[in-house]
Amino acid sequence: MKASEFREMTLRELNEKLAQYKTELFNLRFQLATGQLQNPMQIRECKKNIARVKTLLREDEIKVAAR
Repeated sequence: MKASEFREMTLRELNEKLAQYKTELFNLRFQLATGQLQNPMQIRECKKNIARVKTLLREDEIKVAAR
C-alpha cells in the first residue's frame, strides 16, 4: 500500500493494519526459515509497510501533543 492510502485510515484501522503486517512478517520469516518462501522480496515490502504505518501513528501522536 502507499502512504496516501494509509493516511485515509483512522487510528483504529492503522493499529489493526500494523497487527496484520506484524503477523504477516512473522509468517514470512517462518516460511523463509523452513525453505518454503517463494519470493523473499515479500519480507522487505512487509517491513516497509510496517514502517509506513508506524510513521503515520507517530505523526498523529505529535499532532495530539502539539495541541
